[in-house]
Amino acid sequence: MSRRERLKRVQEELVHLRLDAILITDGFNLQYLTGFSDVGGDGCLLISQSSYWMITDARYETAMASDLPADVRLLITRDYYGQVATLVEREQMTVVGFEDTLPYVIWAQLDEQLTADFVGMHAIVDHLREIKDETEIMALRHAIALSSQGYDEVMPTIVAGMTEIEVANRLDGWMRAHGSTGPSFATIVASGSRAAQPHAAATNKRLQQGELVTIDFGFYFDGYTSDITRTFAIGYVDEALKRIYDLTLAANQAVIAAIKPGVSGAELDAAGRNIIIAGGYGSQFNHGMGHGIGLNIHEEPQVYGPRTPYQLSANQVITVEPGIYVPDHGGVRIEDDVLVTENGAEVLTSSPKTLQVI
Repeated sequence: MSRRERLKRVQEELVHLRLDAILITDGFNLQYLTGFSDVGGDGCLLISQSSYWMITDARYETAMASDLPADVRLLITRDYYGQVATLVEREQMTVVGFEDTLPYVIWAQLDEQLTADFVGMHAIVDHLREIKDETEIMALRHAIALSSQGYDEVMPTIVAGMTEIEVANRLDGWMRAHGSTGPSFATIVASGSRAAQPHAAATNKRLQQGELVTIDFGFYFDGYTSDITRTFAIGYVDEALKRIYDLTLAANQAVIAAIKPGVSGAELDAAGRNIIIAGGYGSQFNHGMGHGIGLNIHEEPQVYGPRTPYQLSANQVITVEPGIYVPDHGGVRIEDDVLVTENGAEVLTSSPKTLQVI
């Protein structure tokens, strides 16, 4: 889908929402609509039912002048939001929407200056981004394939005595060396009892025999990100840890088997969570079953779980990430990136999920 087609889809939404225009300020939404990354905070896009204005400063002028869609008017100024107010008055707009992630300081300025009603809107462009086109799916395949390959190649180099930070840096280094522009979040490496913390930052703790180690990582390639988690063992681990690993893997596989268009987030969650509950660890699974990925590490659906009124559609890419976290003992999470197909699911993550022992 071209950028022009994406812009047209936003205009169609304006008609349904009875808005004269909407102001786009979120960096990922700006990237989706204009093709330019890292513009968030340094400009905005005003879309009316008939026109588009990209408002930014001279740092972007040369690049945007040659590469924006032809019907997007480029306005160069340091007073981004003063220019928005001028356009709204000149075009005689009466109702202008804004993304509800807009910082308060900018909202206050615009609320004071605009001659139109200023109405908060939730995830208008974000919802358009849920269904990926062929180009996006190709980019996600590439990012996920390289991320899987990187993990598979780094795994054999990990030994007891390394610190969590050393493991994270080794994985980050491989990704950079193979074309990644960087991680989409700080790589998580959590070993031993620290693996019971779902979002434990890597530390100087050393990996020890008899521990499970969880690595959660996502890396950008071609502007799109992966999001993968694997858990492995350092030498022998006790039967209790093996059991939670087997339960988590069974939950992961059950959710993937249930994926198809029309299935609700609650149904997907139940497919895996019920296995963990039946195994006696329901209270030790304390987060949603997954979320969407794409340009951002968390896209719509931001989370799907037992109370999520959400239905899957073909060409979404979502994560499946059940986990069990036992305080003072250890934890397991297994996360795959999955493409929703017309008839089911295609797992894009290729790294093995059987318990690996090093």
